[in-house]
Amino acid sequence: MKRLEELRPERIVMEPTGGYERGAVTELARVGLPLVVVNARQMRDFAKATGRLAKTDRIDADVIAHFGGAIRPELRPIPDEAHRILEALVTRRRQLLDMRANEMKRKHKAPRVLQ
Repeated sequence: MKRLEELRPERIVMEPTGGYERGAVTELARVGLPLVVVNARQMRDFAKATGRLAKTDRIDADVIAHFGGAIRPELRPIPDEAHRILEALVTRRRQLLDMRANEMKRKHKAPRVLQ
């Protein structure tokens, strides 16, 4: 982190990785580095447009760096811890409600003994 702070980057561009990026995002935001997490679809579309269809970590890093320089995505504030917790709770509630609705639909098709 200290090395990044010394470099004083104009912006750090990241792609979401199914939640694995959260620790890095939190830490980068904590020290006040300029960070933007771009939409994964937008990144894929950019990679296709530039002919970079292969998927390796090295190619992904190059595409993300190229995207950051060419597109210069707008920096947005990173939500604080309380907001992230609330967001996670709302997401989980929505998942549970969806699961309940699906189970209620299945109930009517299930044999009586399972109902």
